[in-house]
Amino acid sequence: MTEPINPTTKSTLKSILNYQWIVMNISFFLFLALIAILYIANGHLTDKTIRKINTTQHELKELQFEYKTLKSELMRRSRAVEIQDKVAPYGLVVAKEMPIRLVKENRIQNQSQNNSQNK
Repeated sequence: MTEPINPTTKSTLKSILNYQWIVMNISFFLFLALIAILYIANGHLTDKTIRKINTTQHELKELQFEYKTLKSELMRRSRAVEIQDKVAPYGLVVAKEMPIRLVKENRIQNQSQNNSQNK
């Protein structure tokens, strides 16, 4: 035996979801659809931004490693011993004695002093 379906539930549901009610509330349904589309778009935009941030962080780490490597290489190459070894084939060596300071005469001042004395 089958149980009879309660006719009052069907008629109540039918009366709520009739054509006129749907037409009257179409603007509300469109509003809900627009909000759902915006929600989905916001989720995609957030995912895209997070991926971009992660990519940028990865590139930044790689550049930091490269910077540290190049800096240590430069410090190693700029040591005095390394420089001496590199320039030795060109005949450049470190001087054993202190450099001599040369005094440059200022000829213009000397000439003007001589001219004023001659007058």
